[in-house]
Amino acid sequence: MQPTNAILTTNIAIVGAGPIGIELAVSLKRLGVDYLHFDAQQIGYTMSWWPRDTTFFSTTERIEIAGVPIQNTTQGRTTGEEYLAYLRSIVEQFDLRVNTYEPVVGIQRAEGGGFLLLTQPQTGPRSYLARRVVLASGDMHRPHHLHIPGEDLPHVSHYFQDVHRYFRQRLLIVGGRNSAAEAALRCWRAGAQVTLSYRRAKFDERRVKHWILPDLQAQIDNGLIGFHPLTAPLEITPEHVVLARLDEQGRPTGETLRQPADFVLLLTGFEADMTLFEQAGVTLEGPSRTPRYDPATMETDVAGLYVAGTAAAGQRQEKYTVFIENSHVHVGRIVQALTGRWPARLGTIASRQYELALKDFEAN
Repeated sequence: MQPTNAILTTNIAIVGAGPIGIELAVSLKRLGVDYLHFDAQQIGYTMSWWPRDTTFFSTTERIEIAGVPIQNTTQGRTTGEEYLAYLRSIVEQFDLRVNTYEPVVGIQRAEGGGFLLLTQPQTGPRSYLARRVVLASGDMHRPHHLHIPGEDLPHVSHYFQDVHRYFRQRLLIVGGRNSAAEAALRCWRAGAQVTLSYRRAKFDERRVKHWILPDLQAQIDNGLIGFHPLTAPLEITPEHVVLARLDEQGRPTGETLRQPADFVLLLTGFEADMTLFEQAGVTLEGPSRTPRYDPATMETDVAGLYVAGTAAAGQRQEKYTVFIENSHVHVGRIVQALTGRWPARLGTIASRQYELALKDFEAN
């Protein structure tokens, strides 16, 4: 792709306008640092996939950014709609410029230092020269596909967006973590006939929140929600799903069962897009293709290229360890590495400051 206009220059380019990318932008603007900010979609885009009135699993003080509190009428967990409004208010309060709907499609080393970024907005290709780049592109670029026959049928989806669609329908949900558990309960209460397929023998208390799991287990025990443990889908047809039975190690036993279904939700997680890391030459390690970086600065093994937020966990988090709430520190480390100064305000307001271990996130 050849850009059609002159090269624009900046000190720092931020790719990704989720919560951590926006928090980084606020921190840089507070310090008077020149930067440009890009996102392929709208700010906080992946939250727009959520069904109405879906709340965060995390409490509000953990997902607040830049020292700006979230206040709502319930003093409880905030909804996706409320959080998107919060992000919009942050952008407006600090008058942040975000080049939304301008995907960065290419990155390479520039002659004389820095990076050449190629973007593809609707108006045509553009190019930018940045001394340093921060990739805060998240970990939900696309669903984790199972690559089975029938996965692309019209009654099959990887996105749970609306309970009403499944009213008085036979719904099979594949998955066993928070999202699948919550979807099963919400759709059942909305009038769907729900069955869950999960590749493990039982739900993991570390992967399903403590206020969801007892409710789900009670409905399964009472026969109100169907449950096929130790199963995985082999094929999806317009009438049913063929499920393979698995042993305790997750290996097929050779036995199958047919589960009738009018709709299928494959809630098996999402994957990050690692294309820009690859183009820049960042080393991607292990099955999750985790970018190699210095945890003290968040700088990757490509000098001048940094990673922030859930993108630091790689292409797919098999066991979730990186969230919004433990990524605020990424912003601090990057800003300190770039400017020599720690941001004045990160995460929640000063009176709520905390440092939490992973086990504390899981417990909440």
